[in-house]
Amino acid sequence: MAGAVSLTGRDVVVINGRVFHNFADGDIADLTFEANLMVIKASKDGNTIYALNEDGRVADLKLRLLLGSADDIFLNSLLASMKADPAGFVLMVGTFTKRVGDGAGNSKLVTYQVVGGAFSKVPKAKSSVAGDTEQSVVEWMIKFGNSDRSVM
Repeated sequence: MAGAVSLTGRDVVVINGRVFHNFADGDIADLTFEANLMVIKASKDGNTIYALNEDGRVADLKLRLLLGSADDIFLNSLLASMKADPAGFVLMVGTFTKRVGDGAGNSKLVTYQVVGGAFSKVPKAKSSVAGDTEQSVVEWMIKFGNSDRSVM
C-alpha cells in the first residue's frame, strides 16, 4: 500500500470580500507566523512551565501581484485610506484557502481566517533595463492581529 498523498491547487485568497486573481509568479501568497504560539521553559527539578503567547496569533501575509492590476489598485486604495485616517481605518479581514486532495478523489479545504489586518509596509518599486520581470511585480505586506486555521 502506498503512503499518504497530498494534491493541491486552485488556492483562493480573499481580502475584504474580494477574491484575488492578479497574481505574479513564484510564491504568490505567503502566510507566516513569526512568534511562537506556546512558550515552554524548563525549570528546577524537571518542572516545566507553559504559557500561551498571544503574539503567536499574529499573521504576516505577503502577496505578489501584477503591478498596476485591479488587485493592486484595490489594495492601494485601502492603503491610502489607512494613511489618510489611521484611527478611522476599517481593519481588513480575509481567508487563505487551500484545496487538498488525497489522490482518490477526496478533497478537504485548509482555511486560514485572518482578522484585524493593516498594512505593515508600503510596497517597494524597482526599475531595470536588463529585462528583469520583478519590476512588473508588486509585493504587499499585510499584518493580521488574529488568525485561525481549520481543516474540513
